[in-house]
Amino acid sequence: MTLEFGELLATPRNALRLKLRETARRGRRLLAAIESRLEKRRSRRKLSDLTDDELRDIGLTRAQATAETSKSWFWF
Repeated sequence: MTLEFGELLATPRNALRLKLRETARRGRRLLAAIESRLEKRRSRRKLSDLTDDELRDIGLTRAQATAETSKSWFWF
């Protein structure tokens, strides 16, 4: 959703504000989604560093931890 310079000048001020707010909302949602995926990635990396005893403490086996850490960081 981009505006050409001529459209920008012809757009009423309130409509322009609404478009800018919507663009900002989309940007915040995108950043939140990226941050969520990166947090999952960090968690999976930490999981791969745990010892067998630590995994047992949280109720996981090494096979389960390996299966989780082998998932793509991008997909949930």
